[in-house]
Amino acid sequence: MSFQVKEIQTKPFDGQKPGTSGLRKRVKIFQQEHYTENFVQSIFDAVDLKGKTIVIGGDGRFYSPETVQTILKIGSANGVAKFIIGKDGILSTPAASNVIRKYKADGGILLTASHNPGGPNADFGIKYNVSNGGPAPESVTNKIYEKTKTISTYKVIELPPIDLSKKGFTTYGPANVEIIDSVADYVQLLESIFDFPLIKNFVQSRSNEFKVLFDGMHGVTGPYGRAIFVDTLGLPESSVQNAIPLPDFGGGHPDPNLTYAHELVERVERDNIQFGAASDGDGDRNMIYGKGAFVTPSDSVAIIADWAAEAIPYFKKGGIHGLARSMPTSAQIDYVAKKKGLQCHVVPTGWKFFGNLMDAGQLSICGEESFGTGSDHIREKDGVWAIVAWLNILAYANQQSPNELVGIKELLQKHYAVYGRSFFSRYDYEEVSSEGAQKLVDALNQHISASSLAETTHTSKSTGQKFTVAEVSNFDYTDPIDHSVSKNQGQIVRFDDGSRVVFRLSGTGSHGATVRMYVERYVLASAGPEELNKDTQEGLKGLIEVALEISKLREFLEREKPTVIT
Repeated sequence: MSFQVKEIQTKPFDGQKPGTSGLRKRVKIFQQEHYTENFVQSIFDAVDLKGKTIVIGGDGRFYSPETVQTILKIGSANGVAKFIIGKDGILSTPAASNVIRKYKADGGILLTASHNPGGPNADFGIKYNVSNGGPAPESVTNKIYEKTKTISTYKVIELPPIDLSKKGFTTYGPANVEIIDSVADYVQLLESIFDFPLIKNFVQSRSNEFKVLFDGMHGVTGPYGRAIFVDTLGLPESSVQNAIPLPDFGGGHPDPNLTYAHELVERVERDNIQFGAASDGDGDRNMIYGKGAFVTPSDSVAIIADWAAEAIPYFKKGGIHGLARSMPTSAQIDYVAKKKGLQCHVVPTGWKFFGNLMDAGQLSICGEESFGTGSDHIREKDGVWAIVAWLNILAYANQQSPNELVGIKELLQKHYAVYGRSFFSRYDYEEVSSEGAQKLVDALNQHISASSLAETTHTSKSTGQKFTVAEVSNFDYTDPIDHSVSKNQGQIVRFDDGSRVVFRLSGTGSHGATVRMYVERYVLASAGPEELNKDTQEGLKGLIEVALEISKLREFLEREKPTVIT
């Protein structure tokens, strides 16, 4: 049976350049006539998927159902042989990576703007993942972008929409379609990695003194959280909240940090909950927070790396082949790597850089300071994986210490006593003037080229601490696997005491510019508990003052305070 393929005339749209995680814009931009179709067709023009299998899913945000149907129309017209689609168009980003790998698909199109807000006046995104389950490398995204600049037609097969709520097999034109359970494959994957019997025994036997709360933030991970914490671990329904995915994320900002996950933080403190965790809109980020104890993402990946080979079956069996972090992330994991004799790679921001190392067998556990943590079980960061990893480690630590409850705070203190502590904080300035952000970058680049800050000393007015600049540089990276070069990935001000401040323009926003300032100061384990266990902002106060003074950030951005502090 033949199906009519129509060619629709169109013209290019400016600015359809995918960033580190796909194309992200306001919903209203994607809703323009031909806009979404142009970008989807450009994917098929850049990547030969004729006769191939692709996965479709997303975080369920506004405009997702229509876009799934658009991909079916265009993909079938371009010769895709089979579509594997999450029920209701839902697949968390980590679950989609797993499905691509498990079913040996040739790629995937994910509908997500990650942790950005959703709704008719908020953000939407389209991201292409390759056959290893990871984000498309720049060689692919650049091809897609080039195609968007010259597109003149797109192909469609016009048929009635498919019912995405019914699991099973169907067809769309000449293409086969399988609608799968969004959760089952992912839960099976985690059960093959972690010691679920140990975790279940721990959380149930210590239920009076160790309460658990998971916050799905009305993003995609609500059903995954319920399947794991309630159905598998036997915890009460009250152990999950905001677990129904909503197109506008309940009007909230699905970014798991102390600012936007305040509902979790407040309930943890009010109800004396020992283990709280949240995940973001598409499920690839996480925050760990217990009563009186916030775990920075930099500390989180370091602690997972420290305990993994001892506590987590997947790593006990397969070993650890290397560690890695993004450049802005603190060096806490470096100290773990050094003690354990492991290599620790430092890469630009963007999970695709980790994927290359994983595919080459050089990397097992990695993380980004932007609440992304993961391992080589898939090729995306994985929020729920990190949360269950923490529960596995805590269950194991308490098995080793049956007479003393080891919670998040105790685990952090034990870690600092061995490795010292990198005090670390990130200041986000969101939706600032693009012109002001560029002036900040240009000013720092002038300091780099002229070496005008080197050996200058700056004193904090509030603490009296003195910081002498050792060097200012741009971070460039040559990938050791494919030898691609990524330049200007962040500007680094290093001080002679080992402290550093990083400035970076972020590519994850959809409107204006986002500037991130990362501040890090290392304290030796020998400094003792009083110094090691200080509040983060107290430990960094003097350095933050100096960083703002040196960079003139407030003047350039015309902002007195950041949007978010983590």
